[in-house]
Amino acid sequence: MNSDEKEDCECAPPQAETSPVGGPDRENEEPEIENPEASRMKRAAAKHLIERYYHQLTEGCGNESCSNSWCASSVGFNRMDNNAAAVKALELYKVNAKLCDPHPSKKGTASAYLESSTRSNSACSNRKMNHKDVHSVRDNFKDVNYLTEEKVYEILDICGEKEDYSPLIRVIGRVFSSAEGLVQSFRRSKPHTKEELKSLQGKDEDKDEDEKEAAACSATAMEDDSLASSSSSRLGEGSSGENDVQKLAPDEVSVDIDAVRRVYERLLSNEKIEAAFLNALVYLSPNVECDLTYHNVYSRDPNYLNLFVIVMENSNLHSPEYLEIALPQFCKAMSKLPLAAQAKLARLWSHYSAEQIRRMVETFQQLITYKVISNEFNSRNLVNDDDAVVASTKCLKIVYYANVLGGDLDMEHNEEEDEEPIPESSELTLQELLGEERRNKKGPRVDPLETELGIRTNDCRRPLIPFEEFVNEPLNEVLEMDKDYTFFKVETENKFSFMTCPFILNAVTKNLGLYYDNRIRMYSERRITVLYSLVQGQQLNPYLRLKVRRDHIIDDALVRLEMIAMENPADLKKQLYVEFEGEQGVDEGGVSKEFFQLVVEEIFNPDIGMFTYDERTKLFWFNPSSFENEGQYTLIGIVLGLAIYNNCILDVHFPMVVYRKLMGKKGTFRDLADANPVLYQSLKELLEYEGSVEEDMMITFQISQTDLFGNPLMYDLRENGDKIPVTNENRKEFVAQYAEYMLNKSVEKQFKAFRRGFHMVTNESPLKYLFRPEEIELLICGSRNLDFLALEETTEYDGGYNRDSRIIKEFWETLHSFGEEQKRLFLQFTTGTDRAPVGGLGKLKMIIAKNGPDTDRLPTSHTCFNVLLLPEYSSKEKLRERLLKAITYAKGFGML
Repeated sequence: MNSDEKEDCECAPPQAETSPVGGPDRENEEPEIENPEASRMKRAAAKHLIERYYHQLTEGCGNESCSNSWCASSVGFNRMDNNAAAVKALELYKVNAKLCDPHPSKKGTASAYLESSTRSNSACSNRKMNHKDVHSVRDNFKDVNYLTEEKVYEILDICGEKEDYSPLIRVIGRVFSSAEGLVQSFRRSKPHTKEELKSLQGKDEDKDEDEKEAAACSATAMEDDSLASSSSSRLGEGSSGENDVQKLAPDEVSVDIDAVRRVYERLLSNEKIEAAFLNALVYLSPNVECDLTYHNVYSRDPNYLNLFVIVMENSNLHSPEYLEIALPQFCKAMSKLPLAAQAKLARLWSHYSAEQIRRMVETFQQLITYKVISNEFNSRNLVNDDDAVVASTKCLKIVYYANVLGGDLDMEHNEEEDEEPIPESSELTLQELLGEERRNKKGPRVDPLETELGIRTNDCRRPLIPFEEFVNEPLNEVLEMDKDYTFFKVETENKFSFMTCPFILNAVTKNLGLYYDNRIRMYSERRITVLYSLVQGQQLNPYLRLKVRRDHIIDDALVRLEMIAMENPADLKKQLYVEFEGEQGVDEGGVSKEFFQLVVEEIFNPDIGMFTYDERTKLFWFNPSSFENEGQYTLIGIVLGLAIYNNCILDVHFPMVVYRKLMGKKGTFRDLADANPVLYQSLKELLEYEGSVEEDMMITFQISQTDLFGNPLMYDLRENGDKIPVTNENRKEFVAQYAEYMLNKSVEKQFKAFRRGFHMVTNESPLKYLFRPEEIELLICGSRNLDFLALEETTEYDGGYNRDSRIIKEFWETLHSFGEEQKRLFLQFTTGTDRAPVGGLGKLKMIIAKNGPDTDRLPTSHTCFNVLLLPEYSSKEKLRERLLKAITYAKGFGML
């Protein structure tokens, strides 16, 4: 035992003096046979002293000129709640701190505890720390087991005077490496309630004394616990943490976050002190991980969450020093938090600013990127097996939902689910007999954290920071999506799938996951069909085969799809196989592309009247007065679903609200901005009008529209709407109901039928789980940005051509000189669609193959495989002329 520890232990003379049996000499002679009565008396004396410190902290001595910094009567004393005072009283007792005599004005108020502690007070009331004691404590601060902002500044000032920061470094190392110390640090002091203020003024004394006696007893009990309990058990059994949590809101913690930020700002500028934080985190993290994994510590003390809040406020976490060991270990510990704790963190962080959210995102993203680029991941060494990458991705998910919660939310406008469930396949019985019962019958999974928070990504109109900042491109490059998809479907506890955190994946990677899901479902349907034919003896078609006439493509296709939808909707999940009557093209993908292109051209023809076309926006919208029945719209939805399912891009032009509605959200006033910008601007001006709306505009809750033939149609937004004027007071209601009618009610039947058809194909797909509305549009329509330089970089060559061939150089010079329309015609000719795939033309794998020597034949293509067959023309002029003729007059599939 060193001298400092000995001095700390020798603060017990008052206990010995009050003991009637044996003084200090006897204790030194026979420590092992101490009288039980003496031990009891010592404990009683200690209890009295702690009570005195407690009353001194909560009530003060009554002397207005008191200079004791630990007395509530002193100038500048920071008030603390009862629980904090109890903890502090225990600390003051241990260091033999100064005790004030009650001022005469406080004698009456303090009589309750003075009478019960006369004997102990006689020996202790005038004790003060001598100069040596103060110097010793200030040098070592061994009594500091948790930190407050004031304590940090006090130690910092003392260290600054001596120009020796080693005591502060030791304190930081001790507190920040201890889960218990960190959880108790930087507690937020609560303002006194009216009852507490009355008790401080000497009123309601009985109630006050009962409460304070209980707190003081709690402090004494804490002293006993500190001698017998481990750090993890103490965290679970303390009553103070439990009481704090009961008074906190779901998005609050008991730590003073602003104080933590100020402390970090002061300390992180010192390199030596920064190293103390780093080393403490390395020591702390494994113990925290153990506590959360095996001791269920959070359920016993929800204040344990303070630890993560405090550590995450360290603005240097993303620095290189932390990336090697400290941050990976901390992320592993944090990923072990139970769901309720993760949800509380997300709610807390949702109140942070965009800059603070971005800092945390960058912290986890840098760790993921560092681990990805410093390791060689491949099909044998999967990134899914890297604990640091997986753990930091799980932590990033908490920040992601905080970003959603803190954004611009619209949680009210949700579309109603279809009343009739989509019929299951008739093969379901056979699947059950084969032990292959369908999974996810009710649709794709939902993230547990999303359910816990009661929030969906699609509820967020605009997050705090853009969703794109959560995408990690280096991770996407090394991710083996076929393996990851397997882990996603099997849902094993041992293997992590990044598809469970789709926010970190880019659209290309997610589209690949969707492609695997679609293909596997196609193969499954094909296999089930074969088994079904063996059992029943019928020769069933393993494909969704459509034979259509080019001149009657809508009639043939929609009649066939309608029969399939009525008889067995599961056939829609088979691989599509299209055949044009009288043409000999074999469908390996290219025939289907042209089929979809022709169907879309016909369906969206304004002459048919199913959709209206806005010349200003170049967008289509459902015709509310269409003569077509709901079944026709259902079939249009099926076509869109089949296009996604068969990885085909469609040239459709819907406003974004259509894709939001497909994902379960209703259209609102804000959606009019792109759906009907003229109406949006008019309504916006109505909302911002500063004059009298009723007198100047004279509009009512009755609106008018024109039908297909230009006839006006009147609609009341409210009952007897023509008699209800729009005023400054009700104009918000008018605007909301106008938008509700235009985007939802007027096309309710048409859109419900359309959505039902879409879900017939995609209901078992992870589409809604993986993609946001804007990504759904990208899936269906492809990218509108045609970067032919990117296409040139990724094109491959065959048959004798290479990148340096004369004809190839002339070909790219010719193609780059084409206009926008000619480039689209070339894409249509070569790939079957004039749109770029998800990710742009750089993701299109085009092949240019040699097709013989110089000739007058036109270039040809295999659209199924994106292959251009190009003869070796003798001149650049001939190449241009032949190529333009080929792309301009190409349509249909015939034998060459």
